[in-house]
Amino acid sequence: MPLNKPAALLFDLDGTLMDTAMDFFPTVNQLRREHDLPPLADETIREQVSNGGRALTRLALNMEFDQAGFEGKRDRLLEIYCQHVGHASVLFPDMESVLVSCNQHQIPWGIVTNKPRLYTELLLKRLAKKIPVLSSCGVLICPDDVKNTKPDPEPLFLAADKLKVKATDCWYVGDHIRDIDAGKAAEMTTFAAAFGYLEQDDKIEHWQAHHIIGGSHQLNQLLISSLNSELNPDLN
Repeated sequence: MPLNKPAALLFDLDGTLMDTAMDFFPTVNQLRREHDLPPLADETIREQVSNGGRALTRLALNMEFDQAGFEGKRDRLLEIYCQHVGHASVLFPDMESVLVSCNQHQIPWGIVTNKPRLYTELLLKRLAKKIPVLSSCGVLICPDDVKNTKPDPEPLFLAADKLKVKATDCWYVGDHIRDIDAGKAAEMTTFAAAFGYLEQDDKIEHWQAHHIIGGSHQLNQLLISSLNSELNPDLN
């Protein structure tokens, strides 16, 4: 049965809307160089990008979160990241087509991420110069904006509220189980991005998302199908 046209399309950021991992490769390895450690493979770093700065610091220096000096090392990682953010990041293939389709059909779209606003806004500002459609983002929700971050549904409820749509009429796309858990808790239609930053032992089929998509082209096909369904209700 065709999907209903979404009232809004919301995305996680890293590993879902954008492939931002390339900005983290030099970031993590510069931190390792500063501690006389050899570089890590790009794919090893990629797996941890969705888990945030603390996980990347742990990966870079093989430190646990509660070790003395950990937060200072994390701060240094983020300092280095500011130098690299947006330099190599790109939209995933066909994601620009998804955003263009949203704009053409008056479907607001937005970003709900656990990435702090400082780095998210810097990323969007730098990339919007190369990818103008990013300037049409209708809502941006970061951890700074809420008391409870994903997997709590609070950020998704806030995004829907700001867009003046019902949460239950929104689609949410993410590449981590916390995204799917948050989306389902908000009663949104959820899409698990199998093309994102999954770890080797992730079992995406166990997340119980409403849909699993292997590429953003599939999301675009589902979006177009939902639009056609609205125009031709007899096809339902």
